[in-house]
Amino acid sequence: MISYAFHRHLRGFIKPASYFLILLLTYYLGYLSAVPKNPPSDTPLHHYSATTTANPLPLPTQPQSSDHYQFQTRCTDPIPPELTRQTILHRIFNGTSPYLGFPQPHIKPLLRQKRIKGWGSNGAVFKNLIHKVRPTTIIEIGTFLGASAIHMAELTRELGLNTQILCIDDFRGWPSLPNQFRDIKMVNGNSMLMYQFMQNVIEVNATESITFLPFSTGSTLERLCEWGVFADLIEVDAGHDFHSAWSDINRAYKLLRPGGVIFGHDYFTVADNRGVRRAVNMFARVNGLRVKPDGQHWVLGSF
Repeated sequence: MISYAFHRHLRGFIKPASYFLILLLTYYLGYLSAVPKNPPSDTPLHHYSATTTANPLPLPTQPQSSDHYQFQTRCTDPIPPELTRQTILHRIFNGTSPYLGFPQPHIKPLLRQKRIKGWGSNGAVFKNLIHKVRPTTIIEIGTFLGASAIHMAELTRELGLNTQILCIDDFRGWPSLPNQFRDIKMVNGNSMLMYQFMQNVIEVNATESITFLPFSTGSTLERLCEWGVFADLIEVDAGHDFHSAWSDINRAYKLLRPGGVIFGHDYFTVADNRGVRRAVNMFARVNGLRVKPDGQHWVLGSF
């Protein structure tokens, strides 16, 4: 016969064991509810662009459950190109040109009259594509001091085109910017990069054709998608690491009008397949496109 003392000992053991089992079950159920349930990505995204082929090529090295291809897929219907500038001014600048009254007296001493600097900003690719596409709207992702935007404005002006160029850049630069460009001043931690860009645009009399959106590339491209702002020509030249380039290309591609072209810079760099080139090549394979190198630039299309 089991003693009374043994019964007491057994009850003392079962009670904490029951608590442990309940706690373990609660944790397991919580884990199951937190596991992401991503839909299969068997079908690549279909973008608003005539350059997408009918049978996109999958990327076999990527798992089918990967969400790296899952970007917002639907945009608002495109607005007429002639409403592009008005839409941006209304949505961001309360309907007023940000160039009006610039530069203010406290900013003017910090600026140079003209300080245009870029990398590959006058490459032949710009003239080739502008002559081919004859764009009404250009989106530039990554602007810095506006060298390539100003060059494109001059090219469209020579062709007699009424082209609107939208420059997307947060104008924060990078951590080593103050040491690399000592003439671009910093005030209370705020770089004067955007103000120098504005001064450059004013100096070449391009304020009516070049409009800037001073925010991150990802959030700005999503807003343009929601507002129906599309482009015939898109240049991607912002972050040069793989993830930044991959995100920018995917979001920008949705904003191409039929027959439009997307291109960018830094296809051949020391980053090689860890940077822009890897993102461009992967995007081309996923969407059944071809990559055409042009100097340091890349151009995506069906060719």
